[in-house]
Parts: sequence; structure tokens; C-alpha cells
Amino acid sequence: MPVRVAVIPAAGLGTRFLPVTRAVPKELLPVFDTPSLQHTVDEAAHAGIEEVILISNRAKPAIETFAQQATGNVRVRVVYQDSPRGLGQAVECAREAVGDAPFAVLLPDELMGDSSHLRDLITEHDRSGKSAIGLKNVPRNEVSAYGCVTPQGVPDATGRVGVRDVVEKPNSVDAPSDLVIIGRYVFSRDIWGHLAALKPATGGELQLSDAIGSLARKGGVVGVLVNCSRHDTGTPLGMLTASVDAALRRKDVSPALRAWLERRLSS
Repeated sequence: MPVRVAVIPAAGLGTRFLPVTRAVPKELLPVFDTPSLQHTVDEAAHAGIEEVILISNRAKPAIETFAQQATGNVRVRVVYQDSPRGLGQAVECAREAVGDAPFAVLLPDELMGDSSHLRDLITEHDRSGKSAIGLKNVPRNEVSAYGCVTPQGVPDATGRVGVRDVVEKPNSVDAPSDLVIIGRYVFSRDIWGHLAALKPATGGELQLSDAIGSLARKGGVVGVLVNCSRHDTGTPLGMLTASVDAALRRKDVSPALRAWLERRLSS
């Protein structure tokens, strides 16, 4: 069955971006001149997704307005997560809307340079029938910020590797590898049972990584190394660098921006 639906969790309150997020949801802050969330929706559309389900909460009515006015060849609708209890619960909120079809999950805090990685995940799911998750090599001292996988060997020439388990935010000494999960996933219907069986982790949250680990221990997960540029827009500095990068790729503003940056950095 083709992957035609994507889920984008967007229920967080963006406390790291205060005070601006008192007025504007973090997901709608601009990356240069386009809302960050629109970039994520466009990525999904360019990978063949036909419907996007935004997981939001009622304290962010601007997300629903965005859904009504979003551009691109994709339908966008909102499902509410009224009492956020982690990313696992956020994804599970889309259960009725998604049904039994395979589906993608895109975390809007991570901005990809294009849709090639998502297309790779979809291709891997179509080939193997397994859930496919995005992976990235990071220095050992950075693994504690991510879900870290226990791989089956090393990635092959195409960046694919089997996943035996997942550990959420391990310390650098105990981490099973330097391969961490980034915010792109394509799930088979099998993930729903593992999400439903989740127990609260430390802090009371239901972790998506715990559900992935449970599915991986049954042989149902493949990792795919990211093959395009990526920005972590979950912090103000990350959002700023993504905006500068986006502007530098624009032929209409890049020459003037480069000239200004050179003058500014040489002063």
C-alpha cells in the first residue's frame, strides 16, 4: 500500500522561543520569508504525500488557520492533542485519521534541505514492508540528546541498516552506537500496537522511541542514513541559521546578503 499520509506533531508550546511564542506558534515562525511549518508540508508533498495531519492543541488556533490556508498540492487538517504527554501520544492521536495505511511522521523542529530523505524512507518501506526511520551519525558526546539505535552491523552502501533496539538519550559511555534517530519516519500499521502498549517513561511522557524499540526487537525496523542537508530549528539559533541558509539559496536575495555578511564579518 503506498504511503500517502503524513503526521506532523505541532502541539508543543515552544517555551524555548519565549516571548515570541506568546503571540505566534513556533511552527509558524518564518524561515526567511516562509513559515517553518510550510517548509515541512512542502517536503511531504514533494515526496508524494497527499494528506497531512497536524497534531496541535487548542491553545494554538493559528495552526488551524494555517491548515485552512496552506499552499501546495496536499490536503491539511488538524487533530487535537489536548493533554500533551509526549511524542508517542501525539502520534497515537492520529490513529483514527490514519487508519491502517502506512504513514510518515515528520517532526517540524527538523528542516530538511529537500524531500530526498523522506522519499528514501518511503522506498525502503515499500521494498521491505518494515517501518523505516531516519538516522544520522553524530559524535559520541552528542548522543545523549537523541534516541540512539542498536544497529545490526553497519550501514550498507545505500545507508541502510537493520535496527535491533532503541535507547532514549543514553550517556556517551553506555550508548550502543553513534547512530541517532532524526525526525523522519515511515511506519507500517504494526506501530499502533506498540504505541498502545507504551508505559510512561521518566517524566511521565509516552516516548515514540520506546514504541520503535519495541517494534525493532521484533525485527520490524530499518534505519536509513540521512542524505540531505538538515537544520535543527528547535532552538532560536537553529532557526536563525536555517533562515540564513534559506536566503543564501535564493537567487533574488543571495548576492545582496552575501555582500552584507562579508562586510559585517570583516568589520
